[in-house]
Amino acid sequence: MMNKRDLVLNVIQPTSKQAGIPAAFFLHFDPVFHRGKPAVEKHLEYFRKTGMDFVKIQYENIFPPVPEITRPDDWARMPFYKEEFYEEQLKVVEGLVKAAKSEALIIMTLYSPFMCAGHTSGADVVTQHIKEDPQAVNKGMQIITDSLMLFVKGCIKLGVDGFYHSTQGGEAHRFQDQSLFDECIRPYDLAVMDEINARCLFNILHICDYTGVYRDLTPYLDYPGHVVNTSLQLEDRTMSPREVAELFSRPFMGGLDRLGILVHGTKEAIRSAVRLVAAEAPDQFILGADCTVPGDIDWENLRIAIETAHSFRA
Repeated sequence: MMNKRDLVLNVIQPTSKQAGIPAAFFLHFDPVFHRGKPAVEKHLEYFRKTGMDFVKIQYENIFPPVPEITRPDDWARMPFYKEEFYEEQLKVVEGLVKAAKSEALIIMTLYSPFMCAGHTSGADVVTQHIKEDPQAVNKGMQIITDSLMLFVKGCIKLGVDGFYHSTQGGEAHRFQDQSLFDECIRPYDLAVMDEINARCLFNILHICDYTGVYRDLTPYLDYPGHVVNTSLQLEDRTMSPREVAELFSRPFMGGLDRLGILVHGTKEAIRSAVRLVAAEAPDQFILGADCTVPGDIDWENLRIAIETAHSFRA
C-alpha cells in the first residue's frame, strides 16, 4: 500500500501510473486555532478526520494595515518585518513537521508579495499606486519580498516539504496594461518562487481568484511550481482540468468549486461530482477545490470527496 507521501510525490513523476487520486481541501480555522498548540492540534485533527493526503498549513500571520501608506512614494517606508514577526507562525510549522512529516508532506501556505502589499494597504490602493507610479511602489515590494524570504528560509530550515504559493495581480479587472504586472508583480513573485522551487520537494502554484476572475492565465505559464491549482472559470469560458494541465505542462490540482456541491450537495451528489471530475482529469492529478472552502463546511463532505477520489483508480 502506497503511503501518503509517495502517493502525492508520484503525481509529479510523469512516467508513473497513479494507483489512486490524491486529494486535499483547505479551510481557515477559527481564530482560537491560529497560534501555538491549538493550531497544531486542529490542523492534525482536520488532516486525519478528512483523510486528505498532505498537511497544508494555513498562514494566519498576515501583514498588518499601514494607514500611513496613502501615496505611491509612501511605499519606500514599508515596514520590514524581521524573524520575530514570523515567530508564532514558525512554531506552528515546527509542531506540524514534528507531528506528521513521517506520514505526509508538510506544505506551507505562502502569500505573494503583491498579496502582502494588499494586506498592508488594501488591494485596490496598491493597484492604483502601481498605475500612478510603479517604480515608487517597487521600493515597497522589494522590502516585502526580502521579509518574506526570512519566513521562507525559516520554514525550510524547520523541514517543510514545500509551499502552496498563492498569487494574485493578473485578474481581468486589475491592469489593462500588462507591463505593470510584468514590472511590479512578476519579478517579486519569481524571486520567492525560484527560491522555494530550488530548495523544496513539492510546491503548488495557486492562482487565486478570490478578488476576481482572469481573462486568461498566460501571465503565469512560466511561474515555477510542481503542480498548478486554479479555478477552471475564466472571464468568458470554463476550462477543463486536462486543458489546464496541458496549458501549464504540469499536473493540475482542483476540479471542484469551493462554494458549490462540496458545501450544499448530498453525500451521493458529492460522490457523483468527484467521479465526473476524476473521469475527465489528466493522468497526473490531485483532487481539490479552486481555493479555500468555507470554514463552517461539514468535514464529512470533504472526507467523502477524498475517499471517492482514492477509490476511483484503485
